[in-house]
Amino acid sequence: MRHWRRVTRAAALAAAPGALWAVWAVAGMAQRPGPAADGVPLTDVEAAFLLNFTRFVEWPAAAFEDGRSPLTVCVMGNEAVARALGQLAEGESAGGRRIAVRKIDRAPGPKACQVLFIGGADEDISGILSGAGFGVLTVSDRPGFLKEGGIIVFAIEDRHVRFDINRRAAASASLTISSRLLSVARSVR
Repeated sequence: MRHWRRVTRAAALAAAPGALWAVWAVAGMAQRPGPAADGVPLTDVEAAFLLNFTRFVEWPAAAFEDGRSPLTVCVMGNEAVARALGQLAEGESAGGRRIAVRKIDRAPGPKACQVLFIGGADEDISGILSGAGFGVLTVSDRPGFLKEGGIIVFAIEDRHVRFDINRRAAASASLTISSRLLSVARSVR
């Protein structure tokens, strides 16, 4: 339970205006494989990043069914991340929308997800990404994800979780990524 307090605190700090440094602080908590530094599992850190990303991306209104629709984060291929994110996102909101978390087994339909995390190596990335399209922030921990058209990829550097951003893919999906998030990315392409 102690690690959840650290992850939750970092996620809450990142929600505060001007506290983007907490996104970077969360990056220092994880190592791959197994438990991370300070005993925080990688899946918990990835979940915290996913929650924080929702606060630094702008979606077009047409990405949602209507003005009351939640901002939905779908997780495909990694049940542990889905569970951790579900706990972290409870009662949270971003951009005036409640955050909802869904574990999915296949590519989502239009407007079903605004964030799509694709974990695991078995998924057909090209088919999923071509179907995701408009208004979907795609995130993965798979090497080569940005080259395949993904928007954000987690990477391990010096035993810590970092992330890279494909700005062109974000623009193609009609998403605006905050310059504050871009500034803490390991690389922006």
